[in-house]
Amino acid sequence: MTRNFFLPTLLLMMLFVSCSGGGDSKKVLASSAKYEDLVTLFKEWRVFQQPLLVNGVPDYSPDAMKKQHADLVSWQARLNNIDTAGWPISQQVDWYLVWAEMNGLDFDQKVIRPWEKDPAFYVWFFPEPSDVPEREGPNVSGAIELPAYSMPLSEADAAVISAKLRLAPALYDRAKKNLTGNGKDLWTLSVRSFRQQSKDLAVFGESVGKEHPDLAAAAAIARKASDDFAAWITTEVPGKTALSGIGKENFTWYIRNVHLMPYDWEGYKQLLERELMRSHAALRLTEYRNRSIPPLEKINNDVKFDTVMRRGVKEFMQFLGSGVMTVKDYMEPAMMAQIGKFTKVDGMRNFFAEVDYRDPMPMRSHHFHWIDKATSKLEPVSSVIRQQPTLYNIFDSRAEGLATAMEELMWQGGLYKGRPRGEELVWIMLAERAARGLGGLYQHGQVMSFDQATKYASTWVPRGLLPADGETIQWEEHFYLQQPGYETSYVSGKILIDQLIAEYARQREGKFEMQLFMDEFLGKGIIPVSLIYWEMTGDKSMLERSIRY
Repeated sequence: MTRNFFLPTLLLMMLFVSCSGGGDSKKVLASSAKYEDLVTLFKEWRVFQQPLLVNGVPDYSPDAMKKQHADLVSWQARLNNIDTAGWPISQQVDWYLVWAEMNGLDFDQKVIRPWEKDPAFYVWFFPEPSDVPEREGPNVSGAIELPAYSMPLSEADAAVISAKLRLAPALYDRAKKNLTGNGKDLWTLSVRSFRQQSKDLAVFGESVGKEHPDLAAAAAIARKASDDFAAWITTEVPGKTALSGIGKENFTWYIRNVHLMPYDWEGYKQLLERELMRSHAALRLTEYRNRSIPPLEKINNDVKFDTVMRRGVKEFMQFLGSGVMTVKDYMEPAMMAQIGKFTKVDGMRNFFAEVDYRDPMPMRSHHFHWIDKATSKLEPVSSVIRQQPTLYNIFDSRAEGLATAMEELMWQGGLYKGRPRGEELVWIMLAERAARGLGGLYQHGQVMSFDQATKYASTWVPRGLLPADGETIQWEEHFYLQQPGYETSYVSGKILIDQLIAEYARQREGKFEMQLFMDEFLGKGIIPVSLIYWEMTGDKSMLERSIRY
């Protein structure tokens, strides 16, 4: 059937006649039942979604954003005029992915408006890779993703990065004109983001100075622009007075119609509270069972760190290969590459390092992220639409949900045999995800400020492993304020995967094979779990509970 999700068809047709840009009006008015037309639309949509460049700098000016939002109507209509009746579920799923992305841009324009409200949106240099398909949160178009370049840098790549770095002064001059928001926490926290960028640029400039002096000079220019911008933000902060969260009603619309999740704000609150209490109860019972066993000791030297982590990767991969899923040759190297190096510190490391330095298995399970990323690169799904990371972090329920689910699923499957104290860390990890998720949820519900959210999360994480002023929760609650719904995706995505396993097994009358399930699940791509549920079970109800037209 032809969908009418956005505006009545007659009104849309009247609007298209007067629309400039946003696609050919002939394409808009012509209905289609061809999947190929959806693929064509998707490719053109991705070009339209990006801001135009003015002298190499993305244009987020009020006039440019107003025009983009007005033109969006014609893109929604083109999608709405594609008739998916009779299509296989997999192709209908692709239609919903495009639909969700268009809703994402619409919501960005109406509510989030990061180019106007969030100074940290304009961070321009990222030296570390993201463990999910696309950089988390709203980020300025064209930002430098250093991990996208091969090291050592070629002269050509060095020239490209240098040219981008030299755009920083112009970018920040424009950002000052665009930024008019009044959210106090977003402005206050952005200063730290630019101080970190300044440090990153200093380290980068020093590392390339000998081989690429022009690149080092460009890094110095960008660093000065970043510092000047941070100073400007600081002068603006005292005048900011509003809460930065988007509100419960906006949150619910966004999570349902963009991230395709079957919950509202209150539903998330109940779900995360339940998981938080379950994690604490399970931890205390596990501690009781282990009461006669010595506690875990932290790794304290580089040799032991490397040995334990490499052994942990091999043990984890062997467990996956024992019937959990089909293991490919590239997967273990992808995991090994993310081990990192031992760091000696006085006091406490970040939360995840505190876990990792006690037992490698919880984080090896969560680092399934890197298997996902390697698979996406080396064995991409056949759908062109699914080969591209979804915009607006729409992938979060699948990417973060599976990584979080693997921690408990692998424990249930027997990974921790001989690691009784390691099981305690599984529950501590879940408690941290639920507590910080509630903190982010309360910020967007305008129930708590940022400081209140960090203190709340810290209170509910056992053993003092998440201090409220520590880098982990400070970074996380800031990011969750920038990207609504991400804070809840770890736990809620895990729960939706549990539901999928249950229905998938029920349909097979108890003849459930984990490897067959996992191989099929992973083969659907990194898309919302509600869509994978529909495709794997034939049951659309999870998606239907999500969307609200």
